[in-house]
Order: sequence, then C-alpha cells, then structure tokens
Amino acid sequence: MLNSFRHFLSPISTHGGGYLACLLATLCFPALPAAAQDQPVRVIAFGAHPDDCDLGAGGLAAKFAALGHKVKFVSLTNGDAGHKSEGGGPLAMRRRAEAQEAGRRIGIEYEVLENHDGRLLPTLEVREQVIREIRQWKADIVIAPRPNDYHPDHRYTGILVQDASYMVIVPNIVTDTPPLRRNPVFLYYSDRFTQPQPFRADIVVSIDDVFQKKIDMLDAHVSQFYEWLPWTAGQLDEVPKDPVARKKWLATQFLATSKVRPEWMAALEKRYAAEATRIQHAEAFEITEYGRQPSEEEIRKLFPFFAAK
Repeated sequence: MLNSFRHFLSPISTHGGGYLACLLATLCFPALPAAAQDQPVRVIAFGAHPDDCDLGAGGLAAKFAALGHKVKFVSLTNGDAGHKSEGGGPLAMRRRAEAQEAGRRIGIEYEVLENHDGRLLPTLEVREQVIREIRQWKADIVIAPRPNDYHPDHRYTGILVQDASYMVIVPNIVTDTPPLRRNPVFLYYSDRFTQPQPFRADIVVSIDDVFQKKIDMLDAHVSQFYEWLPWTAGQLDEVPKDPVARKKWLATQFLATSKVRPEWMAALEKRYAAEATRIQHAEAFEITEYGRQPSEEEIRKLFPFFAAK
C-alpha cells in the first residue's frame, strides 16, 4: 500500500545444538552467490497484497530482469478485501490478473496465494507456504517488509518470512520440497516507521533508468492506484479518466515517494561513488539479521548495478 513501504541470527535455544547449527548455516556455506559462477541471480520478494512488492522493489526487479536475472513476486493474500465497492472472489480474480499483467510488463513471475486479505496470520501453514516458495525459487535474495507496519497483513508477512529464513535449509522441515544448501541473503523493504527502530539503508539502488518501468507496473494495478488508494486518501476525484492522463498522474504521485532520502546518501556514495549526487530516484533495503551476512564483495556480485571500485 502507498504508505506501508514505508545480530546475526540472535542466539536461540533449541535442542540438539541449534545455535551452532544456525552459525554453521549462515557462515559455513559457500560465501559467493550463483552469480559468481555467471549464473543468474535469483530474487524472490514477498508482499502481503498484490501490488506491495511493486511498491517496494518494482524498480529493482526491472533492473534485474533487464540483465537476464530471475525475479519472482509473491503476494501472500489474494487481495479480496482491498476495494471500496468490490470484494470477495471477483475482486481476488481481478487483482490476480492485475498482478500477472504487472509482472508481464517487466518480464518477471508474479504469484498470488489464496489467503484472505485482512486475515493473514503467522500460522505454521502459511510459514510452510513461504518456505516452499523460497526453496522452489532457489533464491539468492529474499525481500520482505519489516514486521513493524500500520497494516497487520504487512506485519505478519514480515514475521512469516523471518520465521522461514532459517528453516529453508532444514531438511526435516517441509520435507516435500528439497532444502536450500545455502541460506539466502534476506532484505527488508524501506519504510518510514520508527518503532521499535527506524529502517537502516544498507543497500540503495538507483532506479532512475527504470522509473518509468516501475510506473508501468503500478499502472497495471488499476483497482488499487486509480480506485482504492485514492479513495482512502480522499483523492478519487483527482484521478483522470483517460488512461494516458491517469498514468501521468500516477507518476507525479510517486515522484516524491521515490526520491532519494538524505539518510540514504552514505550507502549510495559507497556504491556509486561520484555518481551518487546525480541519482534522483532509488529503492533502499536493509540486510536482516536472519539470513546470510554478505560481504561487500558478495553484495557487489548480487547487485551488479554499482560503480566499479
């Protein structure tokens, strides 16, 4: 939604030396991703609703896809409550079609799961869905919201991905899907929430070159960006009726929200050097404590967009 994207695995007490296993899982698997062997980077992003991933990582996805890497967006709910005058099965079908069109526009996969909008809970069943998605995609990078957010579905999406982050390598969990041999790098989308702590921009990627592609993705979600969200903001009468005009209107709405924030500059300068001050639009990500902790070398291999050192 419009305003939602906004220590190492902590010591855990489990039977059979779980903490040691956790350390081995994050430290001892090969440090470099598939990209180091000239294989595509495999990215999977989770959102609570169809359109959430687009908001947080649509530009990043477009950049990866343009370079031949593999990206999948997954909505944990079917979005069947997110509208002012529609709902249930018909709305879910509409939102699934919108999501698939958004993915088609930039060349990525987009899956919508059949959990109800507004009713998502961090259950074992949904956790296992998340584990399967990450394993089946053979992910190098996993992206999700932080578990502090205004919407319960967003919060629980963050918790579900956190809960899956170690389990994706455990063979005796979700035994119908082979475990990963190496824990992925887990990232959070950026947000503006400050409790219990503010978002930390570890990786910031310029999307100036794909800003219009991101708008193209958002434009596919007609039910959200031209109907539901303007209605919730009291702006429905501002949305143009003409498809071309309303797409231009949509771009103006996101000029401000995608602008580089002052607190992102250090990460931009680290990776873009002198180019950093010319970047206008970006997406930022925080490296979570729950997956593999990448070195700077690995970050630059996983994100092949940065200036050479």
